[in-house]
Amino acid sequence: MNFPNKIKAIVLTCDRYRAITRHVIFQYDRLWPDHPFVFYVPYQELGGTNTKRVRYLTSPSDIKGTVLHLLANIDDEEWIYWCVDDKYPIEIPTDKVASLISHAMRSPEVDGFLFCRCRATLSSPKLTLYPHKIKNLFGDIYLERKGWSQIWIHQILRAKVLRQLFTHLPDHIPSAKAMDDLKEDVPKLPEHRLFVTEKNFAVFGESTRRGDITQNCYESMLAAGIELPEWFQHPNGEYVTLGKL
Repeated sequence: MNFPNKIKAIVLTCDRYRAITRHVIFQYDRLWPDHPFVFYVPYQELGGTNTKRVRYLTSPSDIKGTVLHLLANIDDEEWIYWCVDDKYPIEIPTDKVASLISHAMRSPEVDGFLFCRCRATLSSPKLTLYPHKIKNLFGDIYLERKGWSQIWIHQILRAKVLRQLFTHLPDHIPSAKAMDDLKEDVPKLPEHRLFVTEKNFAVFGESTRRGDITQNCYESMLAAGIELPEWFQHPNGEYVTLGKL
């Protein structure tokens, strides 16, 4: 599948979570060897060697400052892949997802596109989705999202959407978890149109819960041969996944 260009993948992470970030990138490389993403990894002190697929950028230590810094030189209309390190892909039918992403990026009415339909967008559609449906050329159905529901799952967005969200979050964000509530105080502009596929096309795993590594992420990282730092060597015993194929 030909994409208009390489897609900057904006990773929300920090030095302490470097092993988790390595796992996210490893999983994309393993599941989708010809993926179009160039991962932009922020760091404070723990840098790395740039490659064709990974760029390391010095960034502020705070969450809001990190994201706005990564977006600073990206045009509002440019497409990015938003990938928080707390999620990682487990299953992706890559040909289908590549086709969906490519189509969405060529659609002027689309500003955000999520191909993993789960949790609130699946269980509470009346709260999270508008009732109308849009069909693409291949017969796939898109549903429009009302607000920020599922904004932390990996998805493509125009940079202006993410910039709108983080510009209006408070300067002090006590934790990544706190953003779940804080985002509800930020208006999603009606002209920023976000969509999710009616059918689910991916399975993601959660990397951590309340700062502890999940059992599924721990086992996946061991299988990948990624060395875990001391603070991620005791999994919480929970298996947490999003989406079913």
